[in-house]
Amino acid sequence: MGAQGADVHVVTTASAERFIGTETFAALTANPVHTSLWEQPGVVVHVELARSADLAIVAPATANIIAKLAAGLADDLLTATLLEARCPLVIAPAMHTGMWEHPATRSNIARLEDRGVRLVGPVSGPLAAGDEGIGRMADPADIAAAVRAAIGPKDLAGVRLVVTAGPTHEPIDPVRFIGNRSSGRMGVAIAAEAASRGADVHMVLGPGTVRPPIGVSIDQVSTAEEMRTAVLAAFEDADVVVMAAAVADFRPKVSAEHKLKKEVGIPELHLEPTPDILRELGERKEDRVLIGFAAETTDLQDAGRRKLREKHLDLVVVNRVGREGTGFGSDTNEAMLLTEDGQDEPLRMWTKAELAAAICDRLAASETVRRPRSRP
Repeated sequence: MGAQGADVHVVTTASAERFIGTETFAALTANPVHTSLWEQPGVVVHVELARSADLAIVAPATANIIAKLAAGLADDLLTATLLEARCPLVIAPAMHTGMWEHPATRSNIARLEDRGVRLVGPVSGPLAAGDEGIGRMADPADIAAAVRAAIGPKDLAGVRLVVTAGPTHEPIDPVRFIGNRSSGRMGVAIAAEAASRGADVHMVLGPGTVRPPIGVSIDQVSTAEEMRTAVLAAFEDADVVVMAAAVADFRPKVSAEHKLKKEVGIPELHLEPTPDILRELGERKEDRVLIGFAAETTDLQDAGRRKLREKHLDLVVVNRVGREGTGFGSDTNEAMLLTEDGQDEPLRMWTKAELAAAICDRLAASETVRRPRSRP
């Protein structure tokens, strides 16, 4: 979080110091690390820390610290600070599955959530002692997103947003498919940013390589037809649809029931177009806001303007693809934003988080998004 501009002050417990030395935290945050109620004679450390904080995060939050917080104990600097604090609190639980599922822990979590504590994770994955299961601490990126959701602007509160992400896989046979290099990162970044700003987000997610953000509803799909069905169902109640998915343009007319054997010879593939979901949404959008993406190698502006016009979009994000280090599977996009009212952003390099924030900024400022809409 310090890299994103936050002034971070670390409070460690004795147990934490067994894993990471205080010098490491001091170097990372450029602030002294606090370890004891008695570290500064004449200074009430826990009160100063609590009253100066805009947000508190406990990561990892063990079963023990969760129990202490639920009971209101204050037997060390961390628990005393959190009992005094009145700022939002985010906790990221981490423990073995049995401890997480124990009725005592479930009761403690319920008590904390009733008090407004925000929970992020835990997730399934490898645990200590070679175990596997629910109890692993959430990914740092998900914890950062929870922090932004706790203290960031809620300028999309009440907005119902549908986001598509990832590729589609059009089966040739039970083993092979036609697809593309999309990872789903761009759509996931948009969903995470919009959710952190208060939107009610529903994702339609193709078979990408990134995990969806915490706190959004998910429809997992594979083919273009499945994506169309899921998007049209969610579209009816949406204010905004962001079609960030890289939907395959073609699919085999016939998918083989069994694996095609190399020994039999090279198969002949006859292709047909997949449904044009974006065009169909554009024809039905009424007073919704519709955002599309275009992946191009040349003539970016002309191609983007054509897509904006032909598919009745309010905004199109035109990505230059084919260059190493940008676009599919990377953390950056070389992109321009084109709108029907000419409020464009020229071609430049963006991180996916920056691009997601720019899209959400435009949605927050949109009169169409804010206008009450009659729903079915």
